[in-house]
Amino acid sequence: MSLALASAPTARTAPSISAAPVRAIADGAPIARLAAPAAELAPAPRVRAVPEGTEARGFVLYVGIDEGKAAQDGTTLHRIVEALRRLTAEVAPSAETYAAVALAPEGAGGRDVDVVRLALQDPAALAKQREAQGDVRDDSDRHPNGVIIDISRKRVLLDGEPAGLTYKEFELLQYLVLREGRTIDRHELIDSLWNADDEAPSERTIDVHVRRLRSKLAHYQDIVRTVRGLGYRFDRHADVSIRQASTPSPDVF
Repeated sequence: MSLALASAPTARTAPSISAAPVRAIADGAPIARLAAPAAELAPAPRVRAVPEGTEARGFVLYVGIDEGKAAQDGTTLHRIVEALRRLTAEVAPSAETYAAVALAPEGAGGRDVDVVRLALQDPAALAKQREAQGDVRDDSDRHPNGVIIDISRKRVLLDGEPAGLTYKEFELLQYLVLREGRTIDRHELIDSLWNADDEAPSERTIDVHVRRLRSKLAHYQDIVRTVRGLGYRFDRHADVSIRQASTPSPDVF
């Protein structure tokens, strides 16, 4: 089992965190020992490859280590997570953190960090895997009929053609798909899909988003059902295929 910690500081960039021996955590050393003095920290470089009109909102640190290796180092995954969280709070008190465990089949080969990146659907790792498997053409997974909801590539194909969903429309569909069979009320959609800094939409606005999503799903629009007086639900049909890179990681920390 391996681990990744995602942090979302409010600043545009964050200082890099130097690697430190895990044994310092196991020996109960003060967390300050893991961080270099502020005077030694070099100026943080600008985040590279940020497209025009966007801003960096955080980062992901992939940590590849299974439970057995952690035990050999005298620690546990949980203690590593907590140490990184404390360090983040010390370096950037305004940051928020989220941790998830990446699961893989027992005995799976490969470098731990590569397994983590694939399990947590890192786009670069997924692209490299597809290239290695010879799956580099956009039409490689097309078929004449049906719906493909591709979670890993963030796209929907209808009878082999892109549905042309906006980012928010895909987020809405994905949220329902990952909670298949459960009715989701409008308040949950608002709380989950809109950030606190965004202007919260009204329930009527949610209905508008759903109508636009359905219109783009064309004759497959009944996969998103209205449960009168309650909300919306995703209903899978025989001609619907859902693709994910791996088993979703559980929230355990």
